[in-house]
Amino acid sequence: MKYKSQKVAYWFFGLCMLLLTLQIVYGFIMGFARIGWDGLHDFIPFNTARAVHTNLLVVWLLTGFMGAAYYIIPEEAQQELVNVKLAYVQLISLAVVGVIAIVGYHFNYWEGRKFLEIPRELDFLVVVNVLLFLGLILATLWKGKRKTTTSVVLTMGLLFAALLYLPGMIWFDSQVTDSFFRWWVVHLWVEGVWELIMGGILSFLLIKLTGVDREVIEKWLYVIVGLTFLSGILGTGHHYYFIGVNKIWLVIGGIFSALEPLAFLAMALFAVNMYRKGEKNHPNKLALYWTIGASIVSFIGAGLLGFAHTLPQTNIYTHGTLVTAMHGHLAFWGAYAMIVLAIISYALPNLTGRKRYDSGQGRMAFWLSNIGMIGMTVAFGVAGVAQVYMERKMKMDFMDVQNEISIHFVVLILCATLFATGITLYIYEFIKHGKTNDEALEIESKQ
Repeated sequence: MKYKSQKVAYWFFGLCMLLLTLQIVYGFIMGFARIGWDGLHDFIPFNTARAVHTNLLVVWLLTGFMGAAYYIIPEEAQQELVNVKLAYVQLISLAVVGVIAIVGYHFNYWEGRKFLEIPRELDFLVVVNVLLFLGLILATLWKGKRKTTTSVVLTMGLLFAALLYLPGMIWFDSQVTDSFFRWWVVHLWVEGVWELIMGGILSFLLIKLTGVDREVIEKWLYVIVGLTFLSGILGTGHHYYFIGVNKIWLVIGGIFSALEPLAFLAMALFAVNMYRKGEKNHPNKLALYWTIGASIVSFIGAGLLGFAHTLPQTNIYTHGTLVTAMHGHLAFWGAYAMIVLAIISYALPNLTGRKRYDSGQGRMAFWLSNIGMIGMTVAFGVAGVAQVYMERKMKMDFMDVQNEISIHFVVLILCATLFATGITLYIYEFIKHGKTNDEALEIESKQ
């Protein structure tokens, strides 16, 4: 690491690993409950496990994004973080809010709004936490010696994510209106501004790992930003098809949703081209695997699988089925989870001073987690298609259909076990690097 304040990123990454582990645990609770092994039902019913599972996904990814920003921004701005102590305060407060939220879910302390279950009181604490984070990042950029496209795009994504959280805090008496603005948070995060965050991290990693000129790489960022805004904003319309709003959204959502894969295609082409042009033989192969893998898997999961059921003519059949779970799992894994694991893989050797650039466990972690996730995606997809046919065409009752497709959840659990093994190996590698220290700073300065 080049700046002492970058050490704070390590602890965000550590919290990130803990939350990822918990998310996987709750995923298994749901999986086993789904095949009838529901011994925890009295304390952790399925709806609670689902809420915790999905919310932990969002929180650990945001924690990873924050850690990435604390690592990248000082280096990009050539400026120490303005206040390291406040960054640690922000980390602790984030963890406390998360613990309260998770415990609260088990005692029905939540709002009944899908993906936005966090209670209103905690919403305000989240806002304060994020404002503190943004204040530190923006102040560091302001004081910095340089302003790069990479840092600006990354910060812009984080800032917009914070602003788009606010519509989800507004009360609406109408279910239709509430659902309309709820998607401002859920969709415009994951298919809008989070793509900017991914693009910023991807740009930083490719500059470091490939040796391609910064100007060339950052020109691609403009393309990604343009395609994201072109498709992502009005692409929100595919969530408005059947909620009771004006039918014009069928047209708008259909057209612009069809364009959304272009942004992810641009990212994939961007990463692969930069890798091919790269003259730098960087020793951190694991970080490179995760970086290139993120761009390719996100195009498949978010781009192609999203497009497969986004048109209204198709979505009328697939809406609310396991086809959505198929798309969601691979999309989140490729677009956001893998890019967070990529920046962690790159940063750890620099933060700890232990140059464990490559290892058998690290490679196994990459392949097992990806093969496991692809297997889960296929299991969800097959079950989803069967569900669509039996419910929509054969007019079978919902519970009868669930019994018919239960075998697919056995396959799902087996694939999830493979995935969890890969993540376990990744966390093992994380621990083996040891804790961050000032010696890492000295090593970096000598190179």
